[in-house]
Amino acid sequence: MGILAWILLGLLAGIIAKWLMPGKDPGGIIVTTLIGIAGGLLGGWLGKVIFGVDSVDGFFELSTWIAAIVGALILLAVYRLFTRHR
Repeated sequence: MGILAWILLGLLAGIIAKWLMPGKDPGGIIVTTLIGIAGGLLGGWLGKVIFGVDSVDGFFELSTWIAAIVGALILLAVYRLFTRHR
């Protein structure tokens, strides 16, 4: 799976993570989307490493999507934790 597919996966994972974890985020939709992309990249990479999903066929694997969504949720939670104290 190429980097553009992981970015698309991250974008969709970020949207799903935001839906699962609603609330007002400092920075708005753009920052949340970037966090989702970073989480998707992290989760996609972890899905490849942990679950052994082939990087070419991995876009349609459920384990990659779950890992990307979990990665986006983790990064969104960490972001909220650090920006709450400002």
